[in-house]
Amino acid sequence: MPLIDVSVVEGRTQETLRLLIHELHAAAVRVLDDSPAAVRVIVREVPATHWAAGDVTIAER
Repeated sequence: MPLIDVSVVEGRTQETLRLLIHELHAAAVRVLDDSPAAVRVIVREVPATHWAAGDVTIAER
């Protein structure tokens, strides 16, 4: 059972997140040749204050 776990900075619309789930799911089914019912997708929304690169958060940029 494939599991796709992706993190994004919060603030995107529900429509955008739904499209992301759809596209990730479709890609996994196509590439892995697995049953659509077997593919799991988790989208985690992270606050901009909790995501940093180079000791600078996205919120601080």
